[in-house]
Amino acid sequence: MPAIATSRPFRWTIWVFAKKLPSSTAAMKPRLTPIVITLAASMLSVVSGSMVFMAFPWLAIQLTGSATSAGAMIAITSIPSLLLAPVIGSIIDKFGRRRVGMILEFLTAAVTLLIPISAGMWQMTLPLLITIGLIRSTVVAGIGSARKSLMPDVARVAGLSLERVNSIQEAVFATGFAIGPALASVCIGLFGVYPTFFVVAAFGFVAWALMFFVKVHEVIEPHEEEKNLFKFAMEGFKVLGSTPSVAIMLAGVMTLAMIYLPTEMIVLPKYFNGTGNAEGLGFLLSAMAAATIVGALAFEKLSKKFKYSTIFRIAILGVAISMIPMSFLPPYWVMIFFGLILGITWGPITPLLNTVIQRKIAPSKRGRVFSLEMVIWSAGPMLSMVLAGIAVDALGVMPVYIFLAVATTAAGLFITFNKRMKEINTADFAD
Repeated sequence: MPAIATSRPFRWTIWVFAKKLPSSTAAMKPRLTPIVITLAASMLSVVSGSMVFMAFPWLAIQLTGSATSAGAMIAITSIPSLLLAPVIGSIIDKFGRRRVGMILEFLTAAVTLLIPISAGMWQMTLPLLITIGLIRSTVVAGIGSARKSLMPDVARVAGLSLERVNSIQEAVFATGFAIGPALASVCIGLFGVYPTFFVVAAFGFVAWALMFFVKVHEVIEPHEEEKNLFKFAMEGFKVLGSTPSVAIMLAGVMTLAMIYLPTEMIVLPKYFNGTGNAEGLGFLLSAMAAATIVGALAFEKLSKKFKYSTIFRIAILGVAISMIPMSFLPPYWVMIFFGLILGITWGPITPLLNTVIQRKIAPSKRGRVFSLEMVIWSAGPMLSMVLAGIAVDALGVMPVYIFLAVATTAAGLFITFNKRMKEINTADFAD
């Protein structure tokens, strides 16, 4: 993979984005260092996580030869993220976004090392892999929530708007996600799947170390420390229930996650594993992620020309329509072509979701709401992953892929014509 976040080109890219926008805090001189370091750490963290995104299912299929096993593993290891997300969100809001994010990053990297170490000491089995995955899932869930909650704080110091910083953040995420699968496929091809996890852990440890150099003021609600953790956690649900625009958007994203994500985590790995083409899978996912960078960066400009609801509708339908030709398993170059279109249309979804949450939710409660967003990404696909794995083993890749493409299109049409989508266009809070 190309040079990562700490390189001069990366810093120059952030500077180009930043210098075009006037400072939102005229009283102080904008400082880019905190946001550059935070984004560098984010990229390294995402590279680490996206390598696991490919390596975990690959190892499960290698151990068992079964897509059902891979689906079951993904579903089971999602349980801690689902159950603990409200608590982790409370911890983030109560003890600080940066501090909690660093602790979770370190623990995630340390737990990742258990996979190659355990394989060296004993014979790796699916139950052992699932056990390690459960431990890792317990700590990894809060990293993204902590970083997203911290972004308005570093954006304020840099003098950037929420639209711009979320575009950059998600472009960095997509860049890291483009790097991760390609790097994982190369490492698996050269060294094998177990040494690949040493590389995964190394990226995580560097991401953790970088955050020592980020110093920003975090907004904390007065007297929040007087509440117990349970009441703190329940407020996340209360806030979401009283903010229907955010709830509507999260429901749409959960629907998309339930139907679409099994194609990347079960269907495509099964197809490419069957053809013995790890590199093909890695570079397809990387191409899609690279296209997502373009879509994410386009969000800021799109937000100036279109309403948020319009952007969301176009993105959802674009993802759905791109899946249909891919589901027929055409020649590789055709899959790459439509994968690029899918990535571009997917790109604006996450920065848009982040911006809506940051505009609608009070700063001191964002950690809890972003953690509930993590529940969406875990709970939705948990059942669908298992069902997709069973269906692929029973019916084959193409029939299941076609069904998922049609279902995604139907869901996209339903979301598009939902009359309450316009509620995401208004703001209650702004940093």
